[in-house]
Amino acid sequence: MSFAVEIIGAGPSGLMAAEVLATAGARVRVVDHMASPARKFLMAGRGGLNLTHSEPLDQFLDRYGAARSFLEPAIRAFPPEALIGWCNGLGIETFVGSSGRVFPTTMKASPLLRAWLRRLDALGVKLELKTEWMGEKRSDAMILALGGASWPRLGSDAHWVDALRRRGVPVNDFVPANCGIGIAWSPYFRERFAGEPLKRIRVTSGVRGVRGEAMITARGLEGGAIYALSRELRQTGKLTLDLRPDLSIAALEERLARPRGKDSRSNRLRKAANLSPAAIALLREAGAPATAHTIKAVELTMTGTDLLARAISSAGGVALDAVDSGFALKAWPGVHAVGEMLDWEAPTGGYLLQACFSTAVAAAKACLEALQTAPDRPQSLSK
Repeated sequence: MSFAVEIIGAGPSGLMAAEVLATAGARVRVVDHMASPARKFLMAGRGGLNLTHSEPLDQFLDRYGAARSFLEPAIRAFPPEALIGWCNGLGIETFVGSSGRVFPTTMKASPLLRAWLRRLDALGVKLELKTEWMGEKRSDAMILALGGASWPRLGSDAHWVDALRRRGVPVNDFVPANCGIGIAWSPYFRERFAGEPLKRIRVTSGVRGVRGEAMITARGLEGGAIYALSRELRQTGKLTLDLRPDLSIAALEERLARPRGKDSRSNRLRKAANLSPAAIALLREAGAPATAHTIKAVELTMTGTDLLARAISSAGGVALDAVDSGFALKAWPGVHAVGEMLDWEAPTGGYLLQACFSTAVAAAKACLEALQTAPDRPQSLSK
C-alpha cells in the first residue's frame, strides 16, 4: 500500500520525518524554498554540531520548562540514545564532551548531512528545492517542518504563519530565545571590556538561576548562562550575577577582611576574591561597593533582547493545544506540524535539535497510523 506524503521544509525535522515515512514504504516528497537543504543545521555545525545531551533523561526533560509535558512522550519514544544510534548508523561516530554535550567526532554537520541525503535518496525520497509552498495540501497527508523565526536568511522566516492562521490554526507571535540581552554600558566599560568573559558565575532572573559563563558584548551580555534564562529575562527584564557562586558570603567576608597593605581596591578584589578585571569593573559599572554581599548579587537591568534575526532560536509558533498527541493540527485534518514551528523553547546544549528530531519521528509515525486506519482512505492509498 503506497501513501503519498508531502513534507514542507528540508531542515532536520523535515528530513527525519521523511526518513521514517519512506522507510515504512510511503512515497515522500520534501519541498523547500531554499537552494540547498538544512542550511541552519549546517550553520549550527560550524560550532561543533551539538546533537543532544548525555544527562539523565528526567533532568534532560526539565530543560524544556513549561513544555516538558507536551514534549515528553515524543522524547521518551526517541530519546538521546536513539538519536546517537541513528547518527552512528549513518557512519558518523559521536563523543560526549566535558560538559555532557554530545557531538559528532567530525565536529561538523556536513559529513552527517551528506550521508543522510544519500540514505534518503536510496529510500526514494524526492527533494524539490527552490520551491515555494503555497499553503495548500496536495497529498494524502502533509507534515510541516518550516522552522521558527530565527536566522531567516537560512530559511526559517515564518512566512507560513498567515497561511495557518487563515485556516484557523492559532499561532503565537515569535520572540527571540537563546539570544543576547542589551545593557546600557558606559562608553568606557563597553570599549574596554567587550569581548571579555565572565567565568564560573551564577545568573538569576526571577526565581530561577543557572551557573555557567557569560560574555560581555558591546550591546550587553550573551552566552550559555544568559541563553538558559531567555524566558525569565523576557518576563522580568532584570538579572542578578553572583560572581563567586562557589563561596559563601561569610567566606568572602573573611577573605575581604584580611589586611590589604598597600594593595589598591582592584588588587585586593583580585587577590582576596579571585575576581577577574572584567568582574571588578562590572562592580564599578553597577555602582556596587566592593562587599561580599554585592559580589554575590550584582544587579543589572536589561534594555531589551537581541533582534529575532540574531537569536539562536525563537519562542512562539503553533499553540501547543492546537495539535493532538501526534502533532496533527486540529483545525486542518491530515496535516502535522513539528520542530520549531511549535511554541516551545529550550536552552542550547543539544535540547533544541533533540526535540526537533523527536517530534518529527512521532509525527511521522502518527501520520502513518492515521493513513493506515482512515476509513475513507483516498484512492492513492489502494494497491
